[in-house]
Amino acid sequence: MSQVQDVEMTFFFQKGLYLNKTKAYKAAILSYEAALNLQPDYSDAWYNRGNALYHLKDYNNAIASYDQALAYQPGFSEAWNNRGNALDELGRYPEAVESYDRAIKFRPSYYWAWYNRGITLRNMERYEDAIASYDRAIEFKPDYHWAWYSRGLALRKLGNLEKVVASYDKALEFKPDFEESWTNRGNALYHLGQFEEAIASYDRALKLKPNLPTLWYNKACCYAIQGKPDLAFEHLRRAIELNPDEYREIAQSNADFDGLRQDKRFLSLLTHRSSREA
Repeated sequence: MSQVQDVEMTFFFQKGLYLNKTKAYKAAILSYEAALNLQPDYSDAWYNRGNALYHLKDYNNAIASYDQALAYQPGFSEAWNNRGNALDELGRYPEAVESYDRAIKFRPSYYWAWYNRGITLRNMERYEDAIASYDRAIEFKPDYHWAWYSRGLALRKLGNLEKVVASYDKALEFKPDFEESWTNRGNALYHLGQFEEAIASYDRALKLKPNLPTLWYNKACCYAIQGKPDLAFEHLRRAIELNPDEYREIAQSNADFDGLRQDKRFLSLLTHRSSREA
């Protein structure tokens, strides 16, 4: 390649990176392809072309682009990892795990590949294996809140509620404004029968997302079980205001409200259309 071609190839590649950052993915792909026309074995251009295709949800072509990068650079851990992500999106879970394993083979401390591997294993309902994979991610990056959170989700499937709460607590230690962790922590505490603690967790989530109807509904359930009808109705009313169809329907059959079913307020909430709905 001449010096002029090298400069031109670098220009197209850097332009592709910029376009990727601005989410102009189709234009980025054209720019990477211009670079590849000048240097077909440019593994970074194949890799970033794959990333742009992934963002466009063109997963099969993304995989093909990662494969080209790997043909020229077999130890390209990021390409193996992102290839695994595309395979996961396609539901090709065993192949995705194999791809993550190749990423880890070349970089054993690659916490992101360990984490993504755990996601795929959880999708395969291999919860113990998923937890082991999250644990490796945490070993290499102890403050990775997503790994702690996802570990809690997998533990929940195994029914280990105390460990679930502990895992969410670790996620929140590193990211206190993590609404999903506060919400799911509250759910675990609810199933443990620790209703006051569950309500406190939901309250922390509500500070972050005050209009999330599931939080109002979950608090209503806790208050109903505790025999606090006024608070139960107040929170159920708010949940129904935010999402009338869903929360009217699930409240109909939820045993948490069995003690309130003869109350006129309960019947009114399930049948009355507010002015907002009209």
